[in-house]
Amino acid sequence: MGIKKIAICSVVGILLLTTAGCDVNSSTTSIQQQEADSMITVAYRANDYNRLEILADSLRNARLISDMKSSYWLGYANDKLMRKRIAEFFWNTGMAAFNPDEDKEDAEVYAEMASRLAGLKCTLGEYEAALKVAQTAVSQLQQMGYDNTSNYTNLIIYIGYCQSRFGLNKETAAQTLEQAYQQHLGYIRQQPSSDTYRLAIIGLTNICYNYSDMCDLENLLFWANRYDSLVGCYDKTGLAPETYIDKQYGRSCVFRAKALEGLGRTSEADSAFASFRKTHYSQTSDGAILAADYQMFTEKWKDAADSWSYLDEFRKQYASDYSMENIQLTFLRKYESNLRAGRKDSAMAVAMNILSHLDSTITKSRRTEAIEQEIVRKKEAQMMEDKRRLEVQQWWTRLAVMAVLILALVIYIFVLNRMSARLKKAHGQLKVAYDQLEVTTSIKERMESELRIARNIQMSMVPSVFPDIKGLDMYASMTPAKEVGGDLYNYLLLGDKLYFCVGDVSGKGVPASLFMAQATRLFLTLAKQEMSPAEICTRMNDALSGDDNENNMFVTFWLGLVDLTTGHLSFCNAGHNPPVIGCGGDDVTFLKMQPNVPIGVLPGMEFEGEEMDTIKGQPFFIYTDGLNEAENKEKEEFSDARLIEILHNTSFSSSQQLIEKLRAEVEAHRNGAEPSDDLTMMCLYIQQNI
Repeated sequence: MGIKKIAICSVVGILLLTTAGCDVNSSTTSIQQQEADSMITVAYRANDYNRLEILADSLRNARLISDMKSSYWLGYANDKLMRKRIAEFFWNTGMAAFNPDEDKEDAEVYAEMASRLAGLKCTLGEYEAALKVAQTAVSQLQQMGYDNTSNYTNLIIYIGYCQSRFGLNKETAAQTLEQAYQQHLGYIRQQPSSDTYRLAIIGLTNICYNYSDMCDLENLLFWANRYDSLVGCYDKTGLAPETYIDKQYGRSCVFRAKALEGLGRTSEADSAFASFRKTHYSQTSDGAILAADYQMFTEKWKDAADSWSYLDEFRKQYASDYSMENIQLTFLRKYESNLRAGRKDSAMAVAMNILSHLDSTITKSRRTEAIEQEIVRKKEAQMMEDKRRLEVQQWWTRLAVMAVLILALVIYIFVLNRMSARLKKAHGQLKVAYDQLEVTTSIKERMESELRIARNIQMSMVPSVFPDIKGLDMYASMTPAKEVGGDLYNYLLLGDKLYFCVGDVSGKGVPASLFMAQATRLFLTLAKQEMSPAEICTRMNDALSGDDNENNMFVTFWLGLVDLTTGHLSFCNAGHNPPVIGCGGDDVTFLKMQPNVPIGVLPGMEFEGEEMDTIKGQPFFIYTDGLNEAENKEKEEFSDARLIEILHNTSFSSSQQLIEKLRAEVEAHRNGAEPSDDLTMMCLYIQQNI
């Protein structure tokens, strides 16, 4: 960079820093942020809530996760650790700090935080506060155009939930709940995945518990039937674990039995409860406690007393201690069931147990409340101190950077004056030209060296070793048109499942290679989560499109998932060339596919997946348009027809042999012409008898 450019950049930098300041953490790499998210995910999945709390706090201080995510996870961890008021504090803090203009990427975190806070308020019986939380969040998400997610829909359910509790307008509550239910069904139709089904089932569970607690039996029966129907639909998809379906079906049976009994349809109620008894869920402590509610409602006191015998196991499973809430909701009901069943000794034992813990429970409740209030107070003070310290740090950083830039400007002026004096003593334009040539040569050599390094790095990002599995023959190659390119291929083997992909980024050179690196990383990350090809393409599109894609780049992408035991293929095409099936025979043909758009073009695009029964016993060939659009010196393309002709006349012996054959054919067609595009090819062959 020339001295004048340095000076201009220095002055502009000073003006920008003076008006806007700077953030020392803005250089945090996306890789570090991904690692931070991964650590959070590991602790969450392991149910290690103490570690989750520590990570959420420390990663926020290190600026590796946003304040919004930190508040959500701190609230979640404390909620699971039964520190409800602390959880409420963090979620309230996070929601209050949400800025829709600056925190758009955290909109989903905001929605989930609001949903959990509304649920917590309902659990604590604070329905008016829960309604306010849900309505505020729904209004905010609508203004942002973020009203098409399951968390948004569950917030609507909480609004209907609270409206029904007030009993002021049952029709309004029913309309609200119906709206939410239809939205959930819409999400399922658009993307029938485990996530969309489970979030809808959670919403229905909350509705049924609400009407069960209120003994609104007609509404309970209506929603219990819908609950049962939705669980059945989820079961038919084959996506749901058997234990999950068993539990949800058992719940729906109990809800339906209670509603039918209360409506005087006793024989139907008995049949529904008998269906519940046939589930494995009925043998668990969770199922027994739910059954006890029904048995007390029907005044079957001996059965209820038997069910309450699971209480100790239930408390152990959920780490439930002696609290005023638990004494009221469980121990007193267990006492009532035993007393009404005529089991006076058992009732007396429960009563003595309550009495023995009542004093300590009251003391503990007061102490816990005081401790939580003190923790909240300290957290508020700590957050204020952190904010003050960060402002001071940013002020000193701005000051230091300004000082450096001013020093650079002073040095520039000094150097400029000295250069002016030296130029007067120059020996003429010949020496100046020679000096410039020398500098240009050095820069060119350095750039060529850096491009060679970039090429080596890019080539290392695509695999050169392929799975060594009996019955599978796989090979791929990539030849950039320049030092670095935008083509990509990759694969991931998970047991008997093989993910494989080929892509072509718009443009060439360094920008394309950087976009290619992002696409490759996203593919591997999402494939490890065992998503479907269509879901992977959708998630990649969300990450690579929108405001962050300033250069409007995109990638055509073909992604497949094959079961190596059956040959069944699931795939998604994102604007890519159609693969070719077959080799050395009359049945060589292009694969017929849906015409999806490339990844990165349309934000919010939902990609469609497709399937083939099997690809066993026939070569499966994927390529980029550097093959069929390769030109010779007369600008004649290699063409699709020539590709089919060569494959028709070539006997297949191995995937590598086929790719080397086609590479040689392309070189012969170009006849010395420079390649105009990157060339990538992949071939997959699964033997018929494995």
